[in-house]
Amino acid sequence: MGLGAYLIYIALLMIIPMLAQAKVKSTYTKYSKKPTSSGMTGADVARKILDDNGLYDVQIGRVKGTLTDHYDPRKKIVNLSEGIYSGRSMASSAVAAHEVGHAIQDQQEYAFLKFRSALVPVANFGSNISMFLIIAGIIFSATNLLLFGIIFFAAAVLFQLVTLPVEFDASNRAMTQMISAGVIRNDEERETKKVLNAAAMTYVAAALVAVAELVRFILIYAANRE
Repeated sequence: MGLGAYLIYIALLMIIPMLAQAKVKSTYTKYSKKPTSSGMTGADVARKILDDNGLYDVQIGRVKGTLTDHYDPRKKIVNLSEGIYSGRSMASSAVAAHEVGHAIQDQQEYAFLKFRSALVPVANFGSNISMFLIIAGIIFSATNLLLFGIIFFAAAVLFQLVTLPVEFDASNRAMTQMISAGVIRNDEERETKKVLNAAAMTYVAAALVAVAELVRFILIYAANRE
């Protein structure tokens, strides 16, 4: 790979996630100003869907930051950022419902969620050590170190890939639950989907970048083996 092509490649790796994040923020900003017909807060939406699915033991908490919302399967708590927790917009309802979608996955022992949870320690270890091994392997022309680094990095990439069906499924569940719970009307479905799709694109972008990096490292390894 020539210097010019390499610089373009690095630029793309930086630009793709930035564009995805920008899309999420612009979509969130737009639809956080549009109230739903139900007038429910994000916390109300989360509690309604949880109760409708018999998840009375799952709590709802507040966390600092913007779009820091997440479901903690260990503590059985849906954590919502302040804007989502108290917001009465399409964005707050969609994000809250999405996180509850993960709680429903947990309840139903959704296979990909269980697989992703099992990958967490391996992926964390792999992402922490892989680059050290890869860089050391390249600097010292040690193909064994490079190979081990690639294997560990591949574990982190696998985690990113498994995350995709988990997130898309949670969004699909969110739409179904919001409609059945009366959170949104039929004419609000399209705009709600835009919020959910924009958030999903950040995971797609992260997976694309991770796969591209893995392919690059494999090509470097192949070149060093020659």
